[in-house]
Amino acid sequence: MHPATFARRFSPAILLAAVIAAASPAIGIAADAALTLPEAQRLAVERSRGLEGGRLGIAAARDMAVAAGQLPDPVVKLGIENVPAEGGDKFSTTRDFMTMRRIGVMQELTRADKRQLRSERYELEARKGEAEQEATRAAIQRDVALAWLDAWHAEAMAGVLAEQRLRGLQEVQAAEAEYRAGRGSQSGVLMAHAGLAMLDDRAAELERRVRTARTTLARWIGEGYDRAPLAAQRPDIGALAFPTHAEALARHPQIEALARAREIAAAEARLALANQRPDWSVEVAYSDRASRFGDMFSIGVSVPLPWDRPNRQNREAAAKLALAGQAEAQRDEALRQHMAEVQSMVQEWESNRTRLVRYEREIIPLATAGADAAVAAYRGGKANQGEVLAARRAELESRLQALQLQSDTARLWAQLNFLIPENVK
Repeated sequence: MHPATFARRFSPAILLAAVIAAASPAIGIAADAALTLPEAQRLAVERSRGLEGGRLGIAAARDMAVAAGQLPDPVVKLGIENVPAEGGDKFSTTRDFMTMRRIGVMQELTRADKRQLRSERYELEARKGEAEQEATRAAIQRDVALAWLDAWHAEAMAGVLAEQRLRGLQEVQAAEAEYRAGRGSQSGVLMAHAGLAMLDDRAAELERRVRTARTTLARWIGEGYDRAPLAAQRPDIGALAFPTHAEALARHPQIEALARAREIAAAEARLALANQRPDWSVEVAYSDRASRFGDMFSIGVSVPLPWDRPNRQNREAAAKLALAGQAEAQRDEALRQHMAEVQSMVQEWESNRTRLVRYEREIIPLATAGADAAVAAYRGGKANQGEVLAARRAELESRLQALQLQSDTARLWAQLNFLIPENVK
């Protein structure tokens, strides 16, 4: 029997409807509006503030890319030159023939290759932001899937427990009836009540797990939707949408973001090398003198002198080259670690699937047959009530362990299947 078929066999619809109704008396959602995993992921992506912030960061980097490719703003220079400080013309701006009111414009002529490199650096920043955006989207879909699957399996386990509790209640009633008729013992009654109390304790633990998972779900999709009944059909956890070979893992958004960081560091290194050649500045000025003297025009060029290049420009370029190498090493190390983690999860996922088949084909059928045999023997007077309760507990434990194994397998599936984001519509 397929794992999904096995899980649907124990659908806890009646119990969950009561729990959800008690927890949220007015949630504004139709009773038949079951929340599917793709719908939950779509809601989470739509309301994510992190994704909105990432989009703004990408837009800012692209704007900076355009601005960085332009020449610096020209500088307007105003001044009064050669004002007398002594004599009869002291502080006069009109009587001395050398006094000039000067206005000029200076423009730094940044070379085109430098401006191109600066623009490329911000464009690479935008591409890095896009990779981080994809990583954030994948993380949202993964975390929503984990919360949804945790809630689904906890509710499925609660359904199995509710079914077993009905049997436990019947056993309590039967033990009390036999005790009153003189055919049973007080210890049998107490044992039946103790078994029922244990089931109630397990139910309380499962209810806590459901509430925890739905609280996590609410963090992503908002209040209201998280309280809707979950779809009875769980995604197929037996297949992965994302290949796990090395070439595919290299396209993981987090690895892509590190690759973009490496490209940014390389661009900064190229820019540092280009900065070893200084940029010139050109200045044009017009000087106004008194009316009886002629006006003046001047032009000048400013050139920085890299007089200590070995300790300034060369060291800056070396530092940027070293940072580029560091970014390359970080990307390679992250890829190796990521590949090892994914391979370990794949191995565990495959092992769990094999164990699930064993539970479905051997462990649960044997436990169910043993419980039925104990009941038949009890009715025939060949077994006591304690043996029946023990067989029932063994059957319950096998079914709950199978569902817990399904939950663990589903969590691995979610972490593997959403390594890259899916387009959820």
